[in-house]
Amino acid sequence: MATEWRKSTGSGDAGNCVGVAASDLAVLLRESDEPGIVLTTTPAALRAFIQAVRAGNLDRTLGD
Repeated sequence: MATEWRKSTGSGDAGNCVGVAASDLAVLLRESDEPGIVLTTTPAALRAFIQAVRAGNLDRTLGD
């Protein structure tokens, strides 16, 4: 079965977006510019990351 990649409808035809796909146990993420590089995570870990971003908990630069 082929992986069904999805991207935000707000991305339009732009080539600079993140694709997401789901497998039985994982969430797959890839950058449209480098589709051969795929990150794998769990739904819970991705949810925690998104919540941290929304809360501003990751708003700092390296070296801070």
